[in-house]
Amino acid sequence: MSFPVKLGLLTAVKAIKTAILESQYRAAKGVNIEQLSLYFGIGRYISQHSRKGFWGTSAIEQISERLQKELPGLRGFSARSIKKMRTFYEEWQPALNSVAVATELPLISGPMVVNNEILDSEVVQTKLLLLEKRPPTAAELDFEEFASLSFTHHIEILSKAKDINERIFYIHQTFLNQWDKYALRDILKADLFHHQGELPNNFSKTIPNKTNALKAIEMFKDEYLLDYINVEELGERDKADIDERVVEKEIIHNVKNFIMTFGHDFAFVGNQYHLEIYGQDQYPDLLFYNRELAALVAVELKRGEFKPAYLGQLSAYLRILDDKVKKPFENPSIGIILCKQANKNFVEYLIQGYENPMGVATYKTEKDVRKVLPTEEELARAMDEESQDK
Repeated sequence: MSFPVKLGLLTAVKAIKTAILESQYRAAKGVNIEQLSLYFGIGRYISQHSRKGFWGTSAIEQISERLQKELPGLRGFSARSIKKMRTFYEEWQPALNSVAVATELPLISGPMVVNNEILDSEVVQTKLLLLEKRPPTAAELDFEEFASLSFTHHIEILSKAKDINERIFYIHQTFLNQWDKYALRDILKADLFHHQGELPNNFSKTIPNKTNALKAIEMFKDEYLLDYINVEELGERDKADIDERVVEKEIIHNVKNFIMTFGHDFAFVGNQYHLEIYGQDQYPDLLFYNRELAALVAVELKRGEFKPAYLGQLSAYLRILDDKVKKPFENPSIGIILCKQANKNFVEYLIQGYENPMGVATYKTEKDVRKVLPTEEELARAMDEESQDK
C-alpha cells in the first residue's frame, strides 16, 4: 500500500470515528433517526471515496479493523455493515435528495481536537436526515414512517425490493403493523406487494401466520357480483334490515352460486347463526368455513353504505366465535362486511384499530348491473347506426 493511500485511510478512520462519537453524544441511548442519520452520512462518505476515490479494494475492511481498535467494544461496524451503509445511502439518496443541500450545512475547516487527539479537517456529515427544512422526498414516501424503521428493517427491504413503490409499500406496512425483522422477512419472501388485493383489510396485522395472511388477502375480492339476486321487489323501504334479510334469503336460496362467487374451499355453516354469551344473543348473517384457511368466516350483509359501527358489531361476533365455536386446531375467525358502498381509504384507516381479522367488500346485484347495461332498444339502435356507417 502506498503512503498516500495509507494516509487517506487513516484520515477516513478519524473522520468516521468523529462522526460516531458526535452521534453518541447527541443521543446517549441512541434514537432511531439519529442512528439512521449516522449510517446515511457514513454511507455517503464511503460511497464518495470508494466509488470515485483512490481507495483500494480492501480499504473498507481496513477501516473496519482500525475502528475496532480505536473504539473497543464498538458493534455494527464490520466491513459488511459499512458496505450496507453505503448501499443505504446510494439507494435512498435520489429519493431523499439529501446531497443537494449538503453545502448548506456548516463545514468544519482546519484541525479538530477530540479526546486530546488532533484530527484532519475532513469530516463525515451526519445531519443530512435531521434537517428541519428537508427537501422534497419521493412521491408518497412518508418521512416519519421512513425514520421510524430501524436500519436492519431498511436493509431487509432494500435487499428484497428493488422498485421504489415496492419499498414505500413495505415501509408503510412495517410502520403500520409494527413488524419485527423476522416478520418483515417472511412478508418479503411471500412477495406481499405483488399479491395484495384491493379489499380494505387488516389481515397482515391480525393473522399471526403470515402465509395464511397472504392467502386471505389473495382470497377475498373488494367487490362481488351477485347477479343472481333480484331485489326489484324491495322498492323504497325505510328499514334497511328488512332489505338485508331479503338479500340474505336470496343468497341462501342460491348458496351454491354465492360460494362459487365468494371463492374456493368454502363450506356453508348456517345463516342467522345463534351465538350466546352472558345471556346475550347474537346472530351473524352468514357463517362459512374455509378449508384452506382452516378458519370460520362470518359475513355481515349491509344494504346501504358502510358505517363505522359495522366493524364493532362484526368484531364482537368474531370474538364470540373464537371463544365458543372455533376448534382448538383452527385459526382465528375472519369477518367480511358486504355492503353496497364503501370509501376504501376510510375503511382502511378504521379497520387497523381492530384486533380481529376483518375486511370490507361491496356487492352489485342484477338490478345494479342492469342500470349500467344498455336496453334492448339502445342496443338495436346502436346496431342500426353501425350498419349504416358500414
